[in-house]
Amino acid sequence: MNLQPPINDLDQRRATMCQLLHWLAVDRVQPQSLAETYLEAIERLNPELNAYVSLSSAMLQEQALAAQHRRRDGVIGRLDGIPIALKDNFDVAGWPTRAGLAGRRQAVADDAHVVSRLRASGAVIIGKTNMDEGALGATTDNPHYGATHNPHRHGYTAGGSSGGAAAAVAAGLAVAAVGSDSLGSIRIPASYCGVYALKPTHGEISARGMVPAARRLDTVGLIARSADDLTVLLQVLAGYDADDPRSRRRRVALSPPDWEPGRLRAGFLPDLAALGVHQDVITVFEAALANWPRELGERRTVDFSDWDFARTRRAGFLLMEAEMLGTFAADLADTEARVSEHFRRLLGYAAGKSAADYACADRVLDAATLKMRRLFAQIDVLVLPTTPQGAFPLDGPVPDSQADLTSFASLAGCPAVNIPMGYLPDGMPVGLQLVGARGSDLRLLELASVLAATLDVEPAYPAIR
Repeated sequence: MNLQPPINDLDQRRATMCQLLHWLAVDRVQPQSLAETYLEAIERLNPELNAYVSLSSAMLQEQALAAQHRRRDGVIGRLDGIPIALKDNFDVAGWPTRAGLAGRRQAVADDAHVVSRLRASGAVIIGKTNMDEGALGATTDNPHYGATHNPHRHGYTAGGSSGGAAAAVAAGLAVAAVGSDSLGSIRIPASYCGVYALKPTHGEISARGMVPAARRLDTVGLIARSADDLTVLLQVLAGYDADDPRSRRRRVALSPPDWEPGRLRAGFLPDLAALGVHQDVITVFEAALANWPRELGERRTVDFSDWDFARTRRAGFLLMEAEMLGTFAADLADTEARVSEHFRRLLGYAAGKSAADYACADRVLDAATLKMRRLFAQIDVLVLPTTPQGAFPLDGPVPDSQADLTSFASLAGCPAVNIPMGYLPDGMPVGLQLVGARGSDLRLLELASVLAATLDVEPAYPAIR
């Protein structure tokens, strides 16, 4: 018999996934009450935040009840009873996959691969989160479904294109979330919203059932309130999928989390200001680094003089825009549920390019692979800010540089982790990014956990109550 006091709703919403799994295991929290806590918070706060665009309270409660029965009967999954959100570009059987567009109303028949994995683990799927139209953007200011507001400040962007997912986790409206990352769409909103995020090694998690942006760049991305939570999610979702042509069949396991922090070779860019990183971000970054005199081991300045961050980011966007011409052909032709003129103009840019232009952009991926191999022969981890700036007003100008620092890992197929590193002078959070060689996902997550524990500056969850 459990004689410990119950966990109040606010503590449930601020807890990490690992903490909730412990409470569920010792019967201090029940799946049904946990689902009701999150449902009540969503109904109360989502009208202002606009993180969710689809939600079924009946489906949520049905899943929670099933999880409760499994826990009572003693046959449980790894995530049994944990409420998780999904970006609205993943297929969920019986729901439309709108991908941020207005015309996609037809329900799909099958679950995406990650949704099947989540269901098999016992996770409770809450609903679909808001995103940029077609996943082509970094603001989650959607012309059809409205803007998602940053939970730390109304009227500010949550980032994108997985902004709804990041806002939901930061606001305590989901324990964790699954989104997508092609050039930074997981890490950018995680930086702006003050949460943890992982873009895994390309192909580590199957993208089958996810609306593609650019298949050579697309990865399933994870958002949570701790690095340890990301590790659990990666272990649940990773694995070979024969029906995904880009899924990785490993000859060896992921590199084990066996780095010795004092013996690390950590790489740093020589001049962040020259890359357009705002001075207030540099100040927070340098203050964070000062907390790790030993944890990052030997610090080396790495040469990126041969890598044009802005140009290569633009090459990545061209690959996305060109592929989207095919992915969204029917949506572009739909005269009743029109795409926005902004989205049509972005894809029109790719339509005006030649096959030779596309081939030149595609070669940037090969250059990134070679750069990655040379880089990680010299260092173990690249340490840099996640975004050149913090969150900005939704009604202000949108900086072109948002994905400059995240695009390299995407183009090279590397894993990358975002952790909260502190606050800017305006009080908004900003993130630090760890990038490693392909397959070093677990090592990055272990290092992220060590650094975050030493830094101790992560935002207080939930960001809104």
